Amino acid sequence: MSAFKHLDELLAGFVEKQIVGCGCVVAQRGTIIYEGYYGYADRESKRVMDENSIHRLFSTTKIIVCTAALLLFERGHFLLNDRLDEYLPEFRDMEVAHTESNGHFSIRPAKSPILIKHLFSMTAGIPYDFGISPTEKALKQINEELKAQGNYTLEQLIKKIAGVPLLFEPGSNWNYGYGHDILARLIEVVSGMSIEQFLHKELFEPLGMNNTGFTFKGDQKARMATLYVEDGQGGIKPMIPGLGDEMFEPGVTYRGGGIGLFSTPRDYSVFAQMLANGGKHEGNHIIGRKTIDLMRANQLNEQQLAQFTGPYSEGYGYGLGVRTLLNLGPSNGNSSLGEFGWSGMSGTYASIDPEEQLSIVYMHQRLPNLEREHHLRVRNTVYGCID
Repeated sequence: MSAFKHLDELLAGFVEKQIVGCGCVVAQRGTIIYEGYYGYADRESKRVMDENSIHRLFSTTKIIVCTAALLLFERGHFLLNDRLDEYLPEFRDMEVAHTESNGHFSIRPAKSPILIKHLFSMTAGIPYDFGISPTEKALKQINEELKAQGNYTLEQLIKKIAGVPLLFEPGSNWNYGYGHDILARLIEVVSGMSIEQFLHKELFEPLGMNNTGFTFKGDQKARMATLYVEDGQGGIKPMIPGLGDEMFEPGVTYRGGGIGLFSTPRDYSVFAQMLANGGKHEGNHIIGRKTIDLMRANQLNEQQLAQFTGPYSEGYGYGLGVRTLLNLGPSNGNSSLGEFGWSGMSGTYASIDPEEQLSIVYMHQRLPNLEREHHLRVRNTVYGCID
């Protein structure tokens, strides 16, 4: 009986219910120990899901961008407690939107500067534009204006973000947002390269990640897995074009740090396995083992941990751009303390475990992504299969 028989059964069961197709790669100590693909990359044309199927990463982009920034950190280009405005002066003299006792808002000067570590740990006070605070409304307006303008750059977005009052004092609270996009701009300023150029030079090329990028090349567009959404009748239907697919087209100038990459499970597994193996790939040093330990060290205090909520944040803290397992019991899982990773809006998932030198990469393309239903089962089943 295959050691991964139960994982095969689990993935096959997924595509019989609420998704069209999925792929999963598990690697340990530099070797792929499981690779499975089920269902379709496109149900309507009967194009099967396989190792060549490309997926939108959405927020699983963040682990890659934070790793890239830590390459510059460990080369001495910045310190985590450096002020952000030393590198991006537009973030000097920030203001904060305070909620008064009567429910109204007032704008006051920030008491302290944004530090680089606040970007990594999502404690800078710069959320996404999903809410109704003055900060979120202003960010929403910026996005609408830039989209109406047409092609724009990461630099243009970040400079506009810098003019928005913060949601809270830097370092005081946790809120998911634009921290890693600003981090991508920091990479550009410090390295002298675009974020796309830096990722290719420092990560994708050394790791042989030929199917990972911001821009379609060759037949990559044709290999993109279709994104499916609920059809309102208990089923799912294709979303064409997929959410954000226009950003992958040649000639588009915006390249993000929080979302924006595409990849395959096999490609992403090479990256995840490198981190699981202490920063080495095929004997080559990519990033320091101790830097990875720093990346997965919890950065949040007790108050911020209470604010760190998500589909499966129980037992986890938040490090430098990744969730990190702090307490096995509350996690209701069977991974290792210090296991870390992140997930993406369309159903991508990465789990990296240096203790076991194990990495799990799972991908499907669906909205809502059912991550709690799928990712935790994949995690638990994989750990049940390994020796």
